[in-house]
Order: sequence, then structure tokens, then C-alpha cells
Amino acid sequence: MFIEQDSHRMRRFLLSGGFFIALLLLIKFNSSVVTMMDAVLQSLFTSQRLEGAGLFHALMTLLSFLASPKMDILWVVIIAVILWVKRYQIPALWAIGTLIGGDVLGEIAKHIVKRARPAQHLAADDGYSFPSGHTLGIFLVAAILLLIVIPLIQRRSTRTICQLLIVFVIFFVAVSRVYLYAHWPFDTISAMLLGYAWLQVAEWLYVAWAPKLRRVSFLADSGI
Repeated sequence: MFIEQDSHRMRRFLLSGGFFIALLLLIKFNSSVVTMMDAVLQSLFTSQRLEGAGLFHALMTLLSFLASPKMDILWVVIIAVILWVKRYQIPALWAIGTLIGGDVLGEIAKHIVKRARPAQHLAADDGYSFPSGHTLGIFLVAAILLLIVIPLIQRRSTRTICQLLIVFVIFFVAVSRVYLYAHWPFDTISAMLLGYAWLQVAEWLYVAWAPKLRRVSFLADSGI
């Protein structure tokens, strides 16, 4: 199987989930420490910002667009179609379910905290700020690639390069959301914590149910 049994999965879930809940509560109840740290960190990423100009600004804008929730859905659908054609039907279904589940959790968290976005945010960035939907979505897309797609690549060097590129993309998408004033820094950090915690649950579900789903007729020959 792509995803194997892991005795440390529960520990990782409790750690990442615990940190996420701690940040959620601190932000929900307007912790002055978190607010101050957010302001300091945001200034580091935006101090050299030139509005609408420069290669870096264009790159941040492009990355933010490519990691938008709608684009995340498109990327996962493409991945799922390719996996399905390659007869990896169960991983294809898992990929779609993983993104949908993460997005639902993100929306629930947004409506619990109801944090306002930075005052300078673009009109296109509406809704609540915590956690960052862009960062959460691209984190899960990256996880799907790392767990399901990258292992199918034969050459080890190619796999390593792809893994590094994926890590850089996650980092710079998070930076782009802060740079564009769409989110506070802890919104993006919390999104990754939530994504990682949910991923532990999704991996556990895969291990538990993938062998059973192979008994379904149209999934019988599916690679897992």
C-alpha cells in the first residue's frame, strides 16, 4: 500500500492538533502575545513590499492564485483522474476525500474564530482570516502528491527534486498570503497544523479501509 500502518500517527495527530487548538483559542480570545507576534512577523514579510511592481510581487500574486481553493480542487481532480486511469482508484478517491475533509474543517474553524483579515487586504480576499484556506489546501495537495504520486516515480533523484520543490511551494504560498496582506502569519501556520492533523486521520482511514474497498467490484483491481 502507499500508506502503511504507523504506530506514531496518533502522537503526531495529538501534537499537531493540540498546537492548532491552542492557537485557535489564543486567537479566538484575542491573545495580546499572538497579536504582537503576528504584527512583528507580518512586518518582516511586507516591509519591502512595492505595490503592484517587481518580479517578487508578481511571483507572490501568481502563487496565491495557483493555490486558491478553486485551483486546489482542480489540481486534486487532475491527480485523481490520472490515478484512476492508471487503475489506482482507491488512492484517487482518497485524494478527493482528503481535500474535501480538510476544506470542511478549515471552514468550521473560520466560523468558530471569525478573525478579521489584515486591514490592507485586497477586496478579492473576503471571508474570515483564520486559518488560511490557500495554505491549508495547498498543504493537502502537496501531501497527496508526496504520499501517492511521487512514490510512482522510478528515479530516486527525480523523486528527491520533486519533494524539495513541493516543500518550497508550500513555504512560498504561505509567505505570499502574508505578503499580500490576505492573512496574518499565524493563520498560515495554523493552516499547516490543521492540515497535518487531518492528514493523520486521513492516513489512518486509508490504512483501515483500503483493503476492504478492494472487495467492491469496480475497485477490485485497484492498486492501493
